[in-house]
Amino acid sequence: MSRLVVVSNRTVDPRKTAAGGLAVAVRESLQRTGGLWFGWSGKIYDESDEMTSRRGVHVQTLGNVTLATVDLSQQDHDNYYLGYANGVLWPVFHYRLDLADFDTRFAAGYRRVNQLFAEKLLPLLRPDDIIWVHDYHLIPLAAELRAIGCGNRIGFFLHIPMPPPMIMAAIPEHEWLMRSLFAYDLVGFQGQIDVEHFTHYAESEANARQVGPQQLRAFNRTLRLGAYPIGIDVEEFVSLANGKEAREMFTRMRDEYSRRRLLLGVDRLDYSKGLPQRIHAFRELLAHYPENRDSATLIQIASPSRESVAAYDDLRRQMDSLCGAINGDYGELDWMPVRYIHRHVARKRLPGLYRASKVALVTPLRDGMNLVAKEFIAAQDPSDPGMLVLSRFAGAAEQLKEALLVNPYDTQGTAHAIQRALTMPLDERRNRHAALMKRIREHDVHWWSSSFLDTLQDIP
Repeated sequence: MSRLVVVSNRTVDPRKTAAGGLAVAVRESLQRTGGLWFGWSGKIYDESDEMTSRRGVHVQTLGNVTLATVDLSQQDHDNYYLGYANGVLWPVFHYRLDLADFDTRFAAGYRRVNQLFAEKLLPLLRPDDIIWVHDYHLIPLAAELRAIGCGNRIGFFLHIPMPPPMIMAAIPEHEWLMRSLFAYDLVGFQGQIDVEHFTHYAESEANARQVGPQQLRAFNRTLRLGAYPIGIDVEEFVSLANGKEAREMFTRMRDEYSRRRLLLGVDRLDYSKGLPQRIHAFRELLAHYPENRDSATLIQIASPSRESVAAYDDLRRQMDSLCGAINGDYGELDWMPVRYIHRHVARKRLPGLYRASKVALVTPLRDGMNLVAKEFIAAQDPSDPGMLVLSRFAGAAEQLKEALLVNPYDTQGTAHAIQRALTMPLDERRNRHAALMKRIREHDVHWWSSSFLDTLQDIP
């Protein structure tokens, strides 16, 4: 069996079950093959220090998995990570051209760090390694590896949405980015709509032609495409829900809100998550369905995210204002309509909070997948499950059809869906939950990893 090499912006110890995210997704495959995980160490060195500026690769062995990391200079970090990855690609891929900063220095830094990754990774590779590159930080990595002689099979997975052609074409370097993607053997997306967006983009901008089922030919290379919606480790999350911390959280929430129904939002504080629109929808619920006053409470967790970026600071102030206004206008001495929490909540406690909630609001303006929706489903009591209100613009909506799908820009429509969720009969909630649970079990994180890697392995 070929060794798996995973490359991502950051690495974590794959042995830690609480690591979440990508660690859970690739842990099994890395351990099975004695794999290598390569990425940025998270450390920034002082460029004025000659010794530190020549740092090489830091290698450590964790079980049968090797972690290899490199440090970045402050300039490279600012241009590659803050400037291009999160200042250009993140907003554009989430349809927010108005928030993108197309500074040419950022593009140069982005390419420079991808070249650095390629140069440091190549000596660590074996001839039969399978390389799996993750996310928008590293789009050009395969092209940089090919340029210095790497002939391995290389796959790429985009965790965030793929925008429509005309939005993608607004990036000044979009042609170079597209050509870079054709250096991969397989490119995976979260949903079929992302595959269609990329296909139309490649056909219109590069005269790519389809040469087989989900195969495109351009730049003298054939690229395989596919939708591989990422899932969660359902069994691990169910086990987490039965753990001490989750049970304590459930009991506390049940007792504290015994007279009220909980609505829940769990997000990073990010402009893609539709948080102000969600608060407006909750206000509409209280205004047009007054039976929810003194009865329904929204707990909105918005964990800190990229707080050095101005757009995030503006969003935080907006959320403070909106939540304060609702509590001032509708609150009572013994009832606060919105509990807004701007900090992280421990992952082990989240399942208890999910299970105590009658409704989960997962209403991003655009999202690659959104695993909170799947975690909420997994944490429910099948005999009395809560209901999921889900944005049609989340990647999860392609799979989770039995949720109540909403347009987050339509605040009145979202309020109506929340009311429907709060008043839905038990039998309907059970039936919907059973169908949703079946789907997240069938397409869990293990299915995601194995289906992508099996396809990549079979490419000639």
